[in-house]
Amino acid sequence: MRAVVTRVKSASVTVEGKTVGAIGPGFLVLLGVKTGDSEKEADWLAEKITGLRVFEDAEGRMNRSLRDVGGSLLAVSQFTLYGNCRHGRRPEFLRAAKGAEAEPLYEHFLRRCEALGFPPQKGVFGAEMLVESVNDGPVTLIIDTDEV
Repeated sequence: MRAVVTRVKSASVTVEGKTVGAIGPGFLVLLGVKTGDSEKEADWLAEKITGLRVFEDAEGRMNRSLRDVGGSLLAVSQFTLYGNCRHGRRPEFLRAAKGAEAEPLYEHFLRRCEALGFPPQKGVFGAEMLVESVNDGPVTLIIDTDEV
């Protein structure tokens, strides 16, 4: 699994003109699932993300976690994180899991975040979405379970 985690002042996702998820300060997580991923990767990723210490303390150091600042989480499925752009000009998505494999793992990730105390806002799996965010810092991290 691969996640792009952005520290935000606010973020929202809209589907067909309706806001389906919105948060104030916290993390916007774009989540990609590749073929062969399992609940093990989803659990590890949820624990890693919710425990990240990237919010500033009184000295201006990134030393505080999502829990420390009372932050929220917005998770959006994003198969394009597994787009391969090495050849040609059109990405290929052969490593990205198909919906039948990816959706249960996305949902598992959401449940694990909730179990860790961060009930996430979310997008709609497979939908055409508009995602807005006000980046804070900006602080953006890429976390890939293949690199563990």
